[in-house]
Amino acid sequence: MRQLVVIALCALGVGAAACSKSADPPPASTPPPAAAAAELSSASGSVIGQGPAPGSAGAVVVVLEPKIARTFPLTGEKPVMDQAGLTFGPELLLVRTGQPVEFRNSDDTLHNVRVSHEETRASSFNVAIPTGESYTYTFERDGFYRVGCDIHPAMAASIFAASTPYTTLSDSSGRFTFTDVAAGSWTVTLYVNGKTLRKDVEVTGEVTSVSVE
Repeated sequence: MRQLVVIALCALGVGAAACSKSADPPPASTPPPAAAAAELSSASGSVIGQGPAPGSAGAVVVVLEPKIARTFPLTGEKPVMDQAGLTFGPELLLVRTGQPVEFRNSDDTLHNVRVSHEETRASSFNVAIPTGESYTYTFERDGFYRVGCDIHPAMAASIFAASTPYTTLSDSSGRFTFTDVAAGSWTVTLYVNGKTLRKDVEVTGEVTSVSVE
């Protein structure tokens, strides 16, 4: 009722000041904390690390994972493991979980590819690949996989699958780098010389350094 009276008075030119005041646009609202947090999380930087140097066991796999679970988009690239000269190449292949991987046979002889999860020993697949042909498989579980050929037992390789796109191999001195890492809490994991080393890291600026021993 009071609102109707005010409208009527405004129409008659009475109480113009009050009417003008009520017509003013509301003040801009302050962004909610969630919006501010989203803006902060959009910042990114590099993580530069130092770990133990590779030993006789071979390359050191380095993985950077967010402390709070999140999903990452897959790339359009398809990793490839080939067979040539009775050898798997590369000897260690890094792939994304949920992303197709192509296994080729560039040799002039028949090969089979036998792959199993290293931790669970569960078989992923065992297929014969004739010369010039290939087979595509998608890994659904993170971790290391053993690759072999039953026809040529000396052939062996490894695959490491990860849900995070931040996986790499350290150099000969144990150094590693990740770029375009969103600000926030992360965990660095190193698989080196049969051991697993982990360390938490907080990414807050353009460059974040971490040492994993």
